[in-house]
Amino acid sequence: MVREDRVIMSVKELRRVSVIRQTMEKKLTQVKAGTLLGLTTRHIRRLIARVEQEGDQGLAHRGRGMPSNRRLPAQVKAKALRLYAQRYGDFGPTLAAEKLAECHGVPISDETLRRWLRERGIDHFTRRKRPHRVWRERKTHVGELVQLDGSHHDWFEGRGSRCVLMAYIDDASSRVYARFYTYEGTIPAMDSFQRYVQQYGIPLAIYADKHTTYQSPVSPSVEEQLAGVMPMSQFGRALGELGVELIPAHSPQAKGRVERLFKTFQDRVIKEMRLTDVSTLDAANQFLKGYLPIYNRRFAVQPARAADLHRPRPASRDLDRSLCLKTTRCLRRDWTVAHHGQLYQVRTNVRATHVMVEDRVDGTMRMTHKGRPLTYQAIVARPLRVPPPPRIALPQRPVTPTRAHPWRKRLLPEGARHAAAGIT
Repeated sequence: MVREDRVIMSVKELRRVSVIRQTMEKKLTQVKAGTLLGLTTRHIRRLIARVEQEGDQGLAHRGRGMPSNRRLPAQVKAKALRLYAQRYGDFGPTLAAEKLAECHGVPISDETLRRWLRERGIDHFTRRKRPHRVWRERKTHVGELVQLDGSHHDWFEGRGSRCVLMAYIDDASSRVYARFYTYEGTIPAMDSFQRYVQQYGIPLAIYADKHTTYQSPVSPSVEEQLAGVMPMSQFGRALGELGVELIPAHSPQAKGRVERLFKTFQDRVIKEMRLTDVSTLDAANQFLKGYLPIYNRRFAVQPARAADLHRPRPASRDLDRSLCLKTTRCLRRDWTVAHHGQLYQVRTNVRATHVMVEDRVDGTMRMTHKGRPLTYQAIVARPLRVPPPPRIALPQRPVTPTRAHPWRKRLLPEGARHAAAGIT
């Protein structure tokens, strides 16, 4: 039995064989062959000589079947897989490759690590196919639109209490600002926005969902509907005073950038805090101060236009006047105001029936009337009202009705009734 030697060639190599054969048969000139193959005439002559000596298999790539010059040593592969199994078992290939190069000095690409893991049967990092959605173009300027949302998650993986990550992401540049809080409410939203403004300035618009913190759940009255006015939350009222438009998102997909950010953070930030043993709220916020600049340098994109539309940060007192809880309270005739179960005595002489109470983010309180600040004092203990002395019940004498009493007349015999009436 005669064994046939077979040579595997690519489509590109087969086309090269066809052109070189036509050149050898004088059907094509060397210049024309070089034009078709994108080679010089000198190289065409080399290929013709190789075919004459070795045949068509001489045009096959000489490195086929040979180990790559860029192949990593087996020791590097074994070390990378061992470290992955010991420390990064739930990491994706991208983040694991970063940590292997940063912490262990094993510089490998994420695709190489992904191929090695799949050879071992590890494919938990395979991404699910997502439904196709219409792509929305980014805003052109930084500060034109900022997406805001809160993520409730076990960020400490059981090492600490659950918390909420309040995150802001710029729509034009994907620049991120984030901070951890114990809950998602009005005070955390105002505090995070105040910190954002102090760092970057006031944006033109905020894109948030319909959480009661951002959108009021109260239905508008008939008068408000006729006037075209919708009830606002405290956070929406504060943004309106600062000239920031609050745009409601009708679905999670509408604010997809911040939702995708949470998915990335729940994969990366959780593992980064695990490696640094972060388990408290203060430690997590301190960790974000050093992590966010690195994250923004790597993942932020260049906006379409360089102009920054953030307005300058206002004075601290003006910012505090807006970012607070404002409540209207009744001013009693004795100039006292009840607020949160506490009674306050107003010391400023003011003619009003109602005053405005401002609960600041820092825990302080301010009382005003038509923008004028009022001095007040908390009433620690009110004097107790002295109860009146108890009444002493005096004994009553029995009352005996006369014989001529109307109800008694009915009980007397007829002769006695006549005698009582003076009838003879």
